[in-house]
Amino acid sequence: MMRKKYYHQKSGKTTVAIAIAVVIALLILFKCGGMKVETTTDRGINITPVQIKQIKDIGQWEFLAIEDEELVDTVSKGIFSDDQLIRIYYGTIRLGIDLSKTKENWIQAVEDTVRVTLPPIELLDENFIDEARTKAFFETGSWKQKDREHLYQKARRMMLKRCLTKENLQTAYDNATEMFTKLLNSMGYEQVDITFQRKHLLP
Repeated sequence: MMRKKYYHQKSGKTTVAIAIAVVIALLILFKCGGMKVETTTDRGINITPVQIKQIKDIGQWEFLAIEDEELVDTVSKGIFSDDQLIRIYYGTIRLGIDLSKTKENWIQAVEDTVRVTLPPIELLDENFIDEARTKAFFETGSWKQKDREHLYQKARRMMLKRCLTKENLQTAYDNATEMFTKLLNSMGYEQVDITFQRKHLLP
């Protein structure tokens, strides 16, 4: 027991001596300007796999809907007279992204920023013409189903040409950027950087 006590007493004196030496050394360094003290803040953030899955589970997300109607006609030449078919087609073109098409590491946290790479804007519904609302405006003669299908496809091409303009596409991309940023802001991420895999257009 005495030996232990002696050891403790000796160790305590040594510790005090070391502490005094360190304090003296620090005072000399501060006085000479040879030591700088810097503080850093860890601003890193983290987005969890669960949160990423919740976002991806949204699936298709529409950012712009454009309603259109087209008056389409076709003429069949006859010996004595021409037959004519005129129909009115209504449709809604929906532009958005399909989150099931995201690539690996499409959303990542880099320091204080969440960086997201989204699929391109695309046509969410290929069958955008509402056939229930299609009306026969004028019709003479006899027409086969293939003639009506031809008129349908003509109306479809006209709608795509009218609605898929550079301005409408840019609006869809702008809306996607704004709405996705707001979604992540609502989840607590203040700094958000949105890009797209590519920007192209559609048929």
